[in-house]
Amino acid sequence: MKTLIRFFLALVCVAAVSVLYVLLCSLACLRPCCRAARRWDGPAYAAPAVLSFQGYSRVPDGQPLQRAPCRRCAVVSSSGQMLGSRLGQAIDGQECVLRMNHAPTAGYEEDVGTRSTVRVVSHTSVPLLLRNQPYFFQQSQETVYVIWGPPKKMSREKGGSTYRALLKVMETYPRLQIYTLTEEKMAYCDDVFQNETGKNRVKSGSFLSTGWFTMILAMELCERIRVFGMVSDSYCREKNHTSVPYHYFEKGRLDECRMYLVHERAPRAGHRFITEKAIFSRWAKRRDIVFTHPSWAGGSGGCVGGSGGTPTPCQRVGDGAGPTEPPQLQAPSCLGHKGTLPHHQMDVCCGIQHSVT
Repeated sequence: MKTLIRFFLALVCVAAVSVLYVLLCSLACLRPCCRAARRWDGPAYAAPAVLSFQGYSRVPDGQPLQRAPCRRCAVVSSSGQMLGSRLGQAIDGQECVLRMNHAPTAGYEEDVGTRSTVRVVSHTSVPLLLRNQPYFFQQSQETVYVIWGPPKKMSREKGGSTYRALLKVMETYPRLQIYTLTEEKMAYCDDVFQNETGKNRVKSGSFLSTGWFTMILAMELCERIRVFGMVSDSYCREKNHTSVPYHYFEKGRLDECRMYLVHERAPRAGHRFITEKAIFSRWAKRRDIVFTHPSWAGGSGGCVGGSGGTPTPCQRVGDGAGPTEPPQLQAPSCLGHKGTLPHHQMDVCCGIQHSVT
């Protein structure tokens, strides 16, 4: 009998200790858990954990991009719309700033700011960065560079020319953070384009723009996105739209709307700038994306608008017709060629000097 009583008392003690342990653990863990569950803009915001972003491969070791997500991001267009905007302070006030290609900040600080958290760069713009390495790589070693391009240029295994150039840069500036998009990520971006437009990117003769890759990265990285200097898909159809340079740092060069129309109408090897902006407009309905200078509401429709919220295939991918074509502009005569002009020849014909073969 005494043995049973002792056994019962032992069970009671074990149960009491277990309950006490659970209560103490709950009290110790409750506050951190509550803080983590709060909105990012709350007064007691706790820094998010470091995340791994698949599809972005570090040069040279191939590790994925790892960093904390950003609460508020500025995506800065390279458009001439930025000239005279005086938005530099607002841009630098965002937690993370994403820029594109070789767009400089020096000399344009009042309009475009000074900070660069991430710079998304086309393989065709890498040589332009290499010409000014002290500015881009020595002074901006805190910037994360994300390079995109076709496999033949970017391949690690086959030693693509762009990848080899990036390796040499890393030898000179070993602290740099350079990442390339993997082949799988490039294919994913193609799939997004096809899902949004109903058109196969390759078969439709389309090239994705750096803006496309930047917006996809921004939606992965950022909670809130404020886009500076990007016009809507309908902007160039407006009768009294402002004529600005294609790039803010190339004053007096090609007109932005003229450039957009040239590429949108090209049967092959054209960036579909207008189509992409119509897609961005629809994304803004589902995500916290705001377009500034010019300001415009997401979901303006363009060629991707559908009834009842259902997207319809874009009719303006390389067919030279459809609702996104600015009717008051005429395509340059260089597009009258039968067949296909190579991408760099089309740009030269239209007055764009890349100096890249």
